[in-house]
Amino acid sequence: MLVAQDTVVLIHYTLTNDAGSVLDSSSGGEPLAYIHGQGNLISGLEKALEGRQAGDKLNVQVAPADGYGDRDPSLMQRVPMRAFGNASNVKPGMQFQAQSSQGRAQVVTVTSFQGDMVTVDANHPLAGENLHFDVEITEVRGATQEELEHGHVHGPGGHHHHG
Repeated sequence: MLVAQDTVVLIHYTLTNDAGSVLDSSSGGEPLAYIHGQGNLISGLEKALEGRQAGDKLNVQVAPADGYGDRDPSLMQRVPMRAFGNASNVKPGMQFQAQSSQGRAQVVTVTSFQGDMVTVDANHPLAGENLHFDVEITEVRGATQEELEHGHVHGPGGHHHHG
């Protein structure tokens, strides 16, 4: 079976940046399971996997436009330390969940602080980065109706419902 819209795909992957540093990997663990064509992966990686099959190994380079986008300077802002409530020892690199002006939850990363003002960045940590994926497709199968309705994979390698 080929990777196509609404197939369940299991992949092992290693993600590196331009410098060759490993940013993320499924090595030593379970493969990543996702439903193809549902926006569960960045578009550049999904396009590269389209039409492939189990056993295929590929190296995929993804530019920011097909990954996490370019860095948006407007997503960086300075906020008073009191915005962090009673969080003490706020340091650069720490991540917090915040609410965007549209009311959506978003993750912000502390980049620096000066006095009682903290600079936070709501860009995805990989925005502006070229991404290099070393991928092996381990399985391709049709998604069940329930998986399509829920939008994620059930069973081995996927989401488990506990009830």
